Amino acid sequence: MRRISGFLLLLFVSLSAFGQRNADYGIFGGVSSYLGDINENRLFYSPLPAAGLYYRYNFNPRQAVRTNIYIGGIRGNDLDFSNNFQQTRGAYFSGTVGEWAAQFEFNFLQYSTQGKRWNYTPYLAAGAGVAFISSGSLTYVPVIPFSMGFKINIHKNLGLEAEYGFRKTFYDNFDGLNDKIDPDHKAWLHNNDWYSFAGISLTWKIFNKLSGCPAFNDVDESRRR
Repeated sequence: MRRISGFLLLLFVSLSAFGQRNADYGIFGGVSSYLGDINENRLFYSPLPAAGLYYRYNFNPRQAVRTNIYIGGIRGNDLDFSNNFQQTRGAYFSGTVGEWAAQFEFNFLQYSTQGKRWNYTPYLAAGAGVAFISSGSLTYVPVIPFSMGFKINIHKNLGLEAEYGFRKTFYDNFDGLNDKIDPDHKAWLHNNDWYSFAGISLTWKIFNKLSGCPAFNDVDESRRR
């Protein structure tokens, strides 16, 4: 686990060395949760702490791409559910999920971390990545992340973001169960297991060449107020 975390952190730092003129950096804190054969449809079932880092490259005030490293806990227990099938089966598990992913972001409104204070925008993001799951054994799987969130500037060069993101995996054994579900209670996201991250991020920008663009001529004036 330490080797994996160290490798991902080194890769993150290497990527952030490029394109700093348009770069945002972020720290994420929140919760992670799981959907699968034990938890069929509860979106915030049994959340556990999660944390992460990310680097974002801004093409313009509407479009950006980011790479992130997230890690969090996941767990599930049949006894948390009232149906007879799960009460009889009594399966449970706990483990850790981590990911390295890249996502393309689209802002619905023009936004820059160095723009006016209280500027804001909702956004959507999607991409691809790889996850490692440790729940009895260590497994690597490809994932497709989908995220939605809200960004707002809170101070000079600082932004605050709230985000909720699903991760589609191509793996059906997070919980040690492989298609062992009650025929009368099909999961709406079955067959493969999913996981999610939800939380708050603090972002900061070192430098932004977009502030020289006419769309951002009011940046310096707003900072003097």
